Amino acid sequence: MAAALLGLVLLGALWPAAAYAQAEPPGTQATGLHISNGRLLEGNGNDFVMRGVNHAHTWYPNETQSLSDIKALGANAVRVVLADGHRWTANSAVDVANVVSQCKANRLICVLEVHDTTGYGEDAAAGTLDQAADYWIGLKDVLAGQENYIIINIGNEPWGNTNPEGWTDPTIAAIKKLRNAGFEHTIMVDAPNWGQDWQQVMRTNAQSVYNADTTGNLIFSIHMYSVFDTAAEITEYLNAFVNAKLPILIGEFGGPADQWGDPDEDTMMATAEQLDLGYLAWSWSGNTDPILDLAIDFDPNQLSSWGQRIFNGTNGIAQTAKEATIYGGGGSGDTQAPTTPGTPSASAVTATSAALTWTASTDNVGVAGYDVVRISGGTESKVAASTTNSVTVTGLSAETAYTFAVYARDAAGNRSARSATVNVTTGKAPVLNCSVGYRIVGEWPGGFQGEITIRNTGTTAINGWTLGFSFANGQTISNMWGGTPTQSGADVSVAPASYTSSIAAAGSVTVGFIGVKGTTNAAPTAFTLNGSTCATS
Repeated sequence: MAAALLGLVLLGALWPAAAYAQAEPPGTQATGLHISNGRLLEGNGNDFVMRGVNHAHTWYPNETQSLSDIKALGANAVRVVLADGHRWTANSAVDVANVVSQCKANRLICVLEVHDTTGYGEDAAAGTLDQAADYWIGLKDVLAGQENYIIINIGNEPWGNTNPEGWTDPTIAAIKKLRNAGFEHTIMVDAPNWGQDWQQVMRTNAQSVYNADTTGNLIFSIHMYSVFDTAAEITEYLNAFVNAKLPILIGEFGGPADQWGDPDEDTMMATAEQLDLGYLAWSWSGNTDPILDLAIDFDPNQLSSWGQRIFNGTNGIAQTAKEATIYGGGGSGDTQAPTTPGTPSASAVTATSAALTWTASTDNVGVAGYDVVRISGGTESKVAASTTNSVTVTGLSAETAYTFAVYARDAAGNRSARSATVNVTTGKAPVLNCSVGYRIVGEWPGGFQGEITIRNTGTTAINGWTLGFSFANGQTISNMWGGTPTQSGADVSVAPASYTSSIAAAGSVTVGFIGVKGTTNAAPTAFTLNGSTCATS
């Protein structure tokens, strides 16, 4: 966990977004756990969604019983704190080999991380990612061949709040160093800003970092504490990665309030479950601040209220964890996949949505749910999930052709063959009655803050929108909150955040942004909403 978060809430409400290209499918899959189409998969192609906790092994090396206790409470994964010797005594090759062995004995997927990098650039005691990479290379003989069971998290929270843009190049260099050394494991990278990325450096540079891994087997880790104290901040951040096909999980998170705020752990867990993203709660026991101990004094029979929430609460580990199939998938021995769902049929097609229905699958144990995917060329992307044999896919573009198909899955993680496809073409966007107000909140040399208010002047609600306009003087948007910008030259397209996507009749929403400018900063003169021309106000 980040030990210092000073200043985070000062700009915590500013959630910039970036225009992402779609992540390419990996060129070379790992021999075990690997990334494909933005998802973490096992070697057999089944999804693996982490549901587990962090354990501070390097400071409590004799508490290896904790791995068994964590497993007994239902976890399928554990993130193990190690040290490379820069700040804390290095964990030896023998010790790390024992940790891996204990994880496997307890049927846990093991994320190994170096903690010495925490807060680099702000904490003078922190080590570098390059030093952490050297530590992993020194352990190669121990780690090679364990690709089915472990993920290498290069360094914990490897940058503080000072000049966090410095995170990108060392992260890319460390990834390349490990790949050049022959590592085939899935690699995990933490965000700067003590892991919380409140200045959006990881989010903005995620595609270039991902592209630096020639195997494509890279997953991003966001740490969520008091910066993430509203549902909008959490859902917007996680959906940005999912929509861009960039793999992500919540590598640490807390729930108890601290002096900086009160994390919204309920939304974190619910959104992770909705999006099928992993989460690893901080932390099992032994924290300097015991409010974050899941188990009191390492005793699994004395769970704190935080521990009860994580293990036994709604969307918690007991409800949602599925054991890795490398261990047999929950111990049930169920290896039979559901039957293939029927061909989906479409109805109630609008400009932005389509209802899909299909004949239900059957399974020897039981069908747990369905995943609806969009197929485009040789790639597919998950667009919806359902526990029944129907779903409404939303967020579509008007007058656009789509191809959808369905997979069924059971509780053991077995996945059916893909159904036959259905083609859907969305309707024309309705003509909207709208007005747009644009104002400059403040300016400084080379930059400015802007605000755009979109008003629905019609009599029916607008659900889902795309705003279009053009800058006249070469301005560019660097950060935005309330929407996600895509800019090509002077032309800007803005998609809404989840909390601004609906505009009630006679209502309005506002998005704000930080821009880059030259000497002239004229306001745009024309705006469109879903293709309809809006009045200016």
